[in-house]
Amino acid sequence: MSNLKMKEAALIYLDRSGGLQKFIDDCKYYNDSKQSYAVYRFKILINPSDVVELDAELGNHILHQPLKAAEVFQSVCFIAVKTLSLIGQLQTETQINIVLKLTHLPPLPSYGLDLCEFPLDYTSQRFYMMQGIVIAMTTVTKYTQGARFLCSDEACPLSKGFQYIRVHVPGATESATIRNDFLCNLCASSLQEDRKFRVLGDKQIVEIIATKALRAFQGYSNNQPFRFQSLTIFLRDESVNKMNIGNEYKIIGIPTCVKTSQTAVCIEANSITFCNSKVPSGISDNFRCLLSLTSSSCWKFTAILANIFASQITPPGTYNLLKLCLLMSLVQTTDRNKELEDCLDILIITSDTLLIDRLLNFSINLVPRGIRHLVSTEIFPTLSRNKYGTGAVSIQAGSALLAKGGICFIGDLASHKKDKLEQLQTVLESRSITVYIPGKKFGEDIDQQMTFPVQCSFWSFVDMDSSSRRNAQKINTLIGQMDCSLIPANLVEAFGLLINCNESSPCHPFLPTVQHTLNKAINPEGLFYAASRQFTTEDFEKLLAFAKNLNVEFSLEAERMTHGYYLASRRIRTGSVCGSKLSASALKYLVFLSEAHARLNLRNKVLKEDVLIAALLFETSLTLKYGATVFCVAPNAVFPFELYNEEYLEQRDLYLTQCQQQLEQFIATYGPGTTIFSSDE
Repeated sequence: MSNLKMKEAALIYLDRSGGLQKFIDDCKYYNDSKQSYAVYRFKILINPSDVVELDAELGNHILHQPLKAAEVFQSVCFIAVKTLSLIGQLQTETQINIVLKLTHLPPLPSYGLDLCEFPLDYTSQRFYMMQGIVIAMTTVTKYTQGARFLCSDEACPLSKGFQYIRVHVPGATESATIRNDFLCNLCASSLQEDRKFRVLGDKQIVEIIATKALRAFQGYSNNQPFRFQSLTIFLRDESVNKMNIGNEYKIIGIPTCVKTSQTAVCIEANSITFCNSKVPSGISDNFRCLLSLTSSSCWKFTAILANIFASQITPPGTYNLLKLCLLMSLVQTTDRNKELEDCLDILIITSDTLLIDRLLNFSINLVPRGIRHLVSTEIFPTLSRNKYGTGAVSIQAGSALLAKGGICFIGDLASHKKDKLEQLQTVLESRSITVYIPGKKFGEDIDQQMTFPVQCSFWSFVDMDSSSRRNAQKINTLIGQMDCSLIPANLVEAFGLLINCNESSPCHPFLPTVQHTLNKAINPEGLFYAASRQFTTEDFEKLLAFAKNLNVEFSLEAERMTHGYYLASRRIRTGSVCGSKLSASALKYLVFLSEAHARLNLRNKVLKEDVLIAALLFETSLTLKYGATVFCVAPNAVFPFELYNEEYLEQRDLYLTQCQQQLEQFIATYGPGTTIFSSDE
């Protein structure tokens, strides 16, 4: 009676949810097909909340005994087919393969599977929800969805018909569906597969890690060891190719135990949902108050942010130019599933690599996808053999794809080999990486290739005091140009911003840094500045999370100034022999810098004041690469004074106003519409 009641509830649910009509439409497709089928596969969408409200017992079966629940729906569907004469060729109930697809699970702790908690429950054969980031995936291969077997004894009644049908169930291996040792229940003779009725489906294997395990890739250390392990997800049929490396997903599936060279816990995926991070509601009260106090200026708020940023690592007032660029790069990251093209790559020339390394490592921990690349690992995807013996190639993410939507800090450029630097240059220019899969090596008939978008910003530095640098012969440079002869010129060009941070530069006051280092050595946890106590690391995390989700658009003045500066700068840096030194991506970087400064100011509109900061930063970078031009920008143009109080901020505003007038004059002289431009230009 209980089983009959559940079947009635299943029929009512199918009718109410529209599932019955979809089932009838699917049956019509099979019935109209000229092909003969041994197995008829039907996908039924299940909302557990609606089912539980309709019939608690059926809902309990779906959540905790999904295989038995599928049998209930199988019986209902078979009766419907026979009653309504939907499929003429269907003979037995076992020919119907029902796949229940859940929309969600109850938001209760017992339905969540935390990948960092042990032991994992993989014996109950029920649905769990887990969340993780894809770190590896295989190419798509085939598996047996269903097969027909016949008794080998021709005298046996079961040597014909569709009595012996085997279909894949969650957690089953290929050998559980297809084997040669099955016996007839009637005469005990061996069963033989009727191969012409074998049904194949697509299969893909994906590895994920828990989101909290990313701290292992962030240079994170709180002096407490921890471990993490990836979890294998089996995707089948319509779920194949629904997951991308580097993305975060919520997965509903059934845990199972798979024995390879060692026992491993795997998940048979049922449904997949892309995870979008929650947009924060606002910023801290301290930053809100600071924003209000500096509202009369378009430059003061970001100047103070740069001044006090990372005061745990370096004292306020030091490395302001670099810290402003880091903040602008951080607000260009994203938590949303979109094509990230507004990356701000930064290359730093420094003689104090230890402090720069600490500063960059501190900064990447302020965003969810800040990845510190280790030299012992790979930056870009690599290939390996799949450990489950499916014959598929496993593609491992690498640091760049793992940093999707964030920052990939690759450390000292000198620590990477020449071929890796060439690969990095190609990626910086194309924003994609192509992986070639040699078919012969991995047992395939043909070679394949897969292209992945690289959607992160790259940070790196070069040690100016390295032994190779000191022994290298100095080359003649132009006024303001840095000697970057040890780095391939095309690689330097590929980085959007080149920043000089050595002891002789204005952005590196030496004495405060020494005092800070000594204080930190004596009291590592101490907060030595009022800024550290008033504006905490958590405050900066909230500020960046809010700012990077702002949608910004250009004002007409800002757009004109951006294009005017780009065209004028391109004109004066164009030679008769080698052409323009400004690449086509230069305009793109100017736009990104302007947008970043507007976001950091928590504005939705890009103003010409934002374009000025972008132009000064970009021109400073160009001067380091190619030398100074008629639009001569001082190395400390963005921070001409040390920011001690309000008076110095006012002086900076006056100085930047003068710079803006000079920029407008430069555009008027060399920009579009001037006599210096040819008719073609």
